[in-house]
Amino acid sequence: MLGGRFIADTLSPLLVWESPFFPTYFFPEDDVSIELVAQTGETRRTRLGEASQFSVTADGATGAAYGYPDLEELSGHYAFVWKTMDHWFEEDEEVFVHARDPYTRIDILASGRRVRVEVDGVSVADSTHASFLFETALPTRYYFPKTDIRMDLLTPTEKATQCPYKGTARYWSLTVNGETYPDIAWAYDAAFPESQKIMGLVSFYNERVDVYVDEVLQERPKTKFS
Repeated sequence: MLGGRFIADTLSPLLVWESPFFPTYFFPEDDVSIELVAQTGETRRTRLGEASQFSVTADGATGAAYGYPDLEELSGHYAFVWKTMDHWFEEDEEVFVHARDPYTRIDILASGRRVRVEVDGVSVADSTHASFLFETALPTRYYFPKTDIRMDLLTPTEKATQCPYKGTARYWSLTVNGETYPDIAWAYDAAFPESQKIMGLVSFYNERVDVYVDEVLQERPKTKFS
């Protein structure tokens, strides 16, 4: 939706992985309000080839779209720049941040195992009530009740990130032994329904801290967050 109008509404979108992390919706031209879409005459190069650029105008609101007319698989389809649109929906449920990946799954399991986070020799979290979050292609995340965390060592920051599966996360920096570790912990205060089990719990980047599960040191994963 843009400007209170449906710009595209389809039962047969294409999911295209232009980047390796998440897909993009491509809409058949017949399911696009094509009268609101105008060519800009500009193109841009992507990993898929040359993309033609379009402007989208609806009741004074403006957005952007693009397409690949020279790619047989995508010819006659339009993709809309996510952040330039007002709302996105799958069925009647609003979708945030980017299109959901049908190959991504999230499982959250409560655990009675002892999980401890240590930084520079200081124990900053220690719990037998942690929740383990398993997300496709990411390392296990350990979420702790605030009562089991040294919250006196954490300082809120301005950073916020969004996830289409979990919601909006706010962050803390950690100060231990005179050294500050920026944006190392986060929580979802208003998690989406499928992730409500972690709402209000705090997790740490296990790429940057020492995590012990039943006093066994876990190997630090190597990811883009390392």
